[in-house]
Amino acid sequence: MSNRLAERPVGPVIKNWAQPPRPDGEVFAGRYVMLEPLSAERHAALLYRAYVGEDHVWDYLPYGPFSSASQYHRWVRDSEGKADPYFLAVKDLAQDQWVGVASFLRINPEAGSIEVGHINFSPALQRTPAATEAIFLMMKWAFEVGYRRFEWKCDALNHPSRRAAQRLGLSYEGVFRQATIVKGRNRDTAWFAAIDAEWPALKEAFEAWLAPSNFDGQGKQKERLGDLTRLVRVANDPTL
Repeated sequence: MSNRLAERPVGPVIKNWAQPPRPDGEVFAGRYVMLEPLSAERHAALLYRAYVGEDHVWDYLPYGPFSSASQYHRWVRDSEGKADPYFLAVKDLAQDQWVGVASFLRINPEAGSIEVGHINFSPALQRTPAATEAIFLMMKWAFEVGYRRFEWKCDALNHPSRRAAQRLGLSYEGVFRQATIVKGRNRDTAWFAAIDAEWPALKEAFEAWLAPSNFDGQGKQKERLGDLTRLVRVANDPTL
């Protein structure tokens, strides 16, 4: 038996690893942004205001756009407090405004795998250091409590999301064809992920990019995050 096993490749034994916890009530605070568990009472009205007139932000999500503040409030009320997806509201500290939502989902502590998704950043948050820091804080929590794998999946037609995943240092893992149906349309799903062995280098890249010294007096970046994460990624998206 042992000789036959020796002839077949098997994965390495996982040593000194303990099953990580599920997210539960954490508040994530950084230099530019804060995230806390989504609440209809605290966040719905303010978030709805951030999305008004920006229906395109719902294009790749399985819900929305919402025609009224009360309709959005009901969605938040139904979504808050769920264990999976576990929704977070995002506050831009400089603006002192709630301007986005993200979640942990497909949370699998037994395998050490967790995904970030349901990302809906209003235009006021998009392409800002706060937006980058929001994902960094979620990734930081996941790896530092013991998750082995941090996933990002998106509609394969959503090229801004694919570019964002790669910029953040997540490696391209392929496309699942006809993965699901969203709003009556076919969705092929592009997969990206980072693993715990890559986290120390990714953390260093994020911290260097987010440092105030990386921005000039007009807020323009000096080094690009994608350049800092390039050497960490093991595979790049061939469509970008």
